[in-house]
Amino acid sequence: MKEEENLEKAFKNFQGSFDIEEPAGGHEQRFMEKLNAANQTVSFNTKKSLWKPLSIAASIILICTVSAGLFFNNATTIEARVAEISPEASQTEFYFANLINEQVKQLVSEGTPETQKIIDDTLNQLRKLETNYQVLEQDLLNGGNTKLILSAMINNFQTRIDLLQEVLSQVETIKNLKKYNDENFTI
Repeated sequence: MKEEENLEKAFKNFQGSFDIEEPAGGHEQRFMEKLNAANQTVSFNTKKSLWKPLSIAASIILICTVSAGLFFNNATTIEARVAEISPEASQTEFYFANLINEQVKQLVSEGTPETQKIIDDTLNQLRKLETNYQVLEQDLLNGGNTKLILSAMINNFQTRIDLLQEVLSQVETIKNLKKYNDENFTI
């Protein structure tokens, strides 16, 4: 009841202030012409214009995600397929890879200004040997001579290990020579 009283009171307060006049002649005609003209013009809705760049960005993100997933899945698939062909090769690869990684860490930690050039050259050679190893893996998957390819893969690992051991020995010699020269240097 109170609401009705408030409404009646509000209408009484506004009485006389409402515009109750009829519009001028031809008003409806002019209004319809403007309405029809507005329907014929093309208006760009900002909500629609934002969808296009957002949909392009979402598409790019989706493509990148799918590509990355396929790339990493493919890398895993190669390792799994090599393991299917030769489980021993997979175990040998794991052993040699760990040994090589440990020696690379040791080599990098031994770096000094005097040894940096030889270390950089060695890391470059190791990258080339890794690329060759990946080619051998692909050859194995493509059905090449299994025994010959497995032998070449093991030889590749052994070459990397021998290279690392030789360079570690040279780095140690360089460090000892520098230490000896520093001790014998007199002013």
